[in-house]
Amino acid sequence: MNAYRRLDECPSFAELLAASPDSAARAEAFRAALDGDRVRSRELAAGGGLSWNWAAMDVLDHELPLLSRLAAEQECVAKYRELASGAVMNTGEKRMVLHHLARGVVAERPVHAGKDLRSFYEGERERFSEFADRVRSGALRGATGKRFATVVQIGIGGSDLGPRALHIALSAWAKAAGRLGLEARFVSNVDPDDANATLDGLDLESTLFVLVSKSGTTQETLANESLAKAKLEKAGLPSGKHLVAVTSETSPLARNPGYLDSFYIDDFIGGRYSASSAVGGVVLSLAFGPETFAEFLEGAHEADRLALEPDPMKNPALLDALLGVLQRNVLGRPTVAVLPYSQALSRFAAHLQQLDMESNGKRVDRSGAPVAYATGPVVFGEPGTNGQHSFYQLLHQGTDTVPLEFVGFLEGQTSGDVVVEGSTSRRKLAANLAAQIVAFALGKDDSDANRRFPGGRPSSLIHGRALDPRALGALLAHFENKVMFQGFLWNLNSFDQEGVQLGKVLTRQVLGDGPLGSALEAYAGMLGARP
Repeated sequence: MNAYRRLDECPSFAELLAASPDSAARAEAFRAALDGDRVRSRELAAGGGLSWNWAAMDVLDHELPLLSRLAAEQECVAKYRELASGAVMNTGEKRMVLHHLARGVVAERPVHAGKDLRSFYEGERERFSEFADRVRSGALRGATGKRFATVVQIGIGGSDLGPRALHIALSAWAKAAGRLGLEARFVSNVDPDDANATLDGLDLESTLFVLVSKSGTTQETLANESLAKAKLEKAGLPSGKHLVAVTSETSPLARNPGYLDSFYIDDFIGGRYSASSAVGGVVLSLAFGPETFAEFLEGAHEADRLALEPDPMKNPALLDALLGVLQRNVLGRPTVAVLPYSQALSRFAAHLQQLDMESNGKRVDRSGAPVAYATGPVVFGEPGTNGQHSFYQLLHQGTDTVPLEFVGFLEGQTSGDVVVEGSTSRRKLAANLAAQIVAFALGKDDSDANRRFPGGRPSSLIHGRALDPRALGALLAHFENKVMFQGFLWNLNSFDQEGVQLGKVLTRQVLGDGPLGSALEAYAGMLGARP
């Protein structure tokens, strides 16, 4: 059994604090050190054909051995093995944490109550893959005999953000690869305007709905299911011929004759970590084919195996986590920007917001004691080059230094391009990315203070040949494992989300008939939440 202790109980962390120079000295040392040799040497394979480059992070050479010692003191890789082998790591809910197992066996093969869980996850993948093949081939059709042409996923939080981001990321690739199947749409917000806009103009006879709720009781999801059922019934279509469920075997939705089929997950895969389970697998297999989803899982598993390396200097996810702790806890930087130079990743930062902030947005440690140091950062982002014409002003010249995580690819997902002023659009995209990394790091002096760039702004870069399913799987797993390792370093339970529960409880009170406190009564009345 590994030892669990807080960050400020680690001798190496105290040494990091003591050995850190002031910000001006750090920036100057960083600017002086950044050259071509550093750029070429500070790169690690990240799985799925991706590489992770940390040359433009403002970590100083004397800090690297201390960070490695910190990883050893916190037993990060040993705890990862423990997690992947089925230890109870979600201390709040007394559950195992097994999202890695949905894509392959990393350590020991977990068994729970006599059930081989890897076989369970693989069995469900085989079932929904066969289902997707039947739908895509036309062997399984809607109530009137029309082939299904559209799939609408109804879910919220982790049942929406990850699958939606991954679908957008692969849509253009799948079209070019000839793998497009059903058109996929998503409904998440309980605001009926969301569902009505998504369903507007759909041929319901050829539409399949995927309802995703592990508990089977998610208020927003059930409300949107009712809206979809009402539309189907109004069109004279039996909803049971157009609805499938992704849920747990103990939920009210399980083995329900009101669904065409049900595919199962369990409590050991949390919502924000569930895109590699049936939560993402059903809709992605319908849209792009089961083979595409299998390739995505292969890339994720490759990154998972790389994260087992005990030496942080050879482990991209662990080193990324350690550098993040340096930024957050030594340098006091509370935000991180995720900046993909790929339009296909337009919703990836939104998924990472939930992944990181719901996991490590905690103020108490695993035992429930308050921590005396900063934990998870605020995560935001937008694809480049859009962001350059928006919030990069603050990133370059604002009073706060914001660590940056860039993502870029040598090739696009589409073949169309145009030459303007001597270069293609793709070359312009790549040139912008290279220029931004160096501009942030080195800055520019100028006699006009308004045009002076201080530099010393750190960044990392994940890059590869192209954004295909394997690369996307590895990209997702890299960030999942980074968040996991940071939770170990901060001694947090990164796998529950009690912070979202209080609002749900008060919502139920508002929707009921009982008395409310004066403030809640006032706001509920103001917003029309009370009749």
